[in-house]
Amino acid sequence: MFNHKIRTGIVFSLILAFVVLIAIALYGDLPQMVVTLANFRWGFLPIILGLTLFNYLGRFIKWQYYLRRLQLQLPWKKSLLIFLSGLSMAITPGKIGELLKSYLLKRSTGAAISRTSPIIVAERLTDGLAMLGLSTIGLVLYRFSWGLLLALLIIALTAIILIQNRTLSLALLRFGEQLPIVSRIAHLVRIFYESSFTLLQWRPLLLAVTLGLISWAGECGALYFVFTGLGAPASVDLFIKATFILAISSLIGSASGLPGGLGTADGSMLGLTRLLVSSSASLGSAATLLIRFCTLWFGLLIGTGALLLYRTTQRVDISNEQERSWEEWKQEHTNILPSDGHKTSFAPPSTPVSTEGKIV
Repeated sequence: MFNHKIRTGIVFSLILAFVVLIAIALYGDLPQMVVTLANFRWGFLPIILGLTLFNYLGRFIKWQYYLRRLQLQLPWKKSLLIFLSGLSMAITPGKIGELLKSYLLKRSTGAAISRTSPIIVAERLTDGLAMLGLSTIGLVLYRFSWGLLLALLIIALTAIILIQNRTLSLALLRFGEQLPIVSRIAHLVRIFYESSFTLLQWRPLLLAVTLGLISWAGECGALYFVFTGLGAPASVDLFIKATFILAISSLIGSASGLPGGLGTADGSMLGLTRLLVSSSASLGSAATLLIRFCTLWFGLLIGTGALLLYRTTQRVDISNEQERSWEEWKQEHTNILPSDGHKTSFAPPSTPVSTEGKIV
C-alpha cells in the first residue's frame, strides 16, 4: 500500500515537473530562451556540477557524524551508498521516501527505524537553519519581509528547546504512556526522543549547522556560475544575490511540502532572479532550469544510481523496500510497551546481522 502511494507520488511529481518545465519555458519566451541557453558558457558546467557534489560531500560528513553520535558502526562505502540512495527520493511528497535510508540502516546495522529516523529530521532541520543563515545578508541588504522566515525560525527553535528540556519532555512522555492509544507506541516515541536529544544538543547542533552553511554555500556558488555563464557580470554583489536567491527559494520550496519544491522553488527563483539579477524573462527562465537540472535532477540521477548499486553489491531486492520500511515501521508501532513501562534499551542488538538483513 505504501509502495503504491510512493509510486503514485512519484508519477504525480513527474507530471508536475513537466508542467513546471513547460510553464517556465513559455514564460521565458521559448525561442528566446533557447537562444540564451545556446549562448551559455558550457565550460562552467563541470564547475557547477562539482559545487553540487561539494554540497553532497558536506551533507555526507554530517550524516557520518550523526551515525557516530548514535553509535552506529557502518563501513563508509556502504554508508555513502545509503546516504546517496536517499537522493532518489527527492521528489516524493514531503520527502517521506527518505525513510528508505532508515530502512537500509536497519538492514545493515539492525537499528530500529524509530531510532534512526531522527537523523533525517535533524538533517532537514539543520539544513533549514543553514539556509536561514545564508539568506540573512540578502534579507538585510534587499529589505525583504522576514515574516515567513521568522516563523520558520521560531518553529525550529521551539522544537529544539522542547527537545533539550529533558524534564519537560520526559514528563510529557510519561503522561502519554497513561493514554490508551498513545501507550502502545510510547516506547517508540521514547526511542525517537532519545535519538533526537542526542542529535540536537547544542554542540552537535551548532556543528551540523556550520557544516550546512559550508555545504549549501556550494550550491549557492553553483547558481553564481549559472548567472555568470549566462552573461551576468561577475562580482561579489552577484555572489551575494545568488546566495540569497538559492537559499530563499530552497526554504520556500521546503516549506511548501511539495515534492522537490516543484513549482514553488522554481517560481521563487525565477521571480527573484528577474528582480535582483536581470529583468530578462528568458535569462531568468534559463537560469532556473539550469540550476534545477544541476541540483535537483542531478541529485535524483545520482541517488537512483546509488540505489541500483546498493542492490547489486548487497544482493537485496529493493523493488518493494519503501513498502517494507513503512510496514516494519507500523509493526514497530503496534508493539506493546515493555513490561517495565518506561525503560527501553537503545543499544544496537547484539545478534549479528548479515548484509542481506538476515539473522546469522
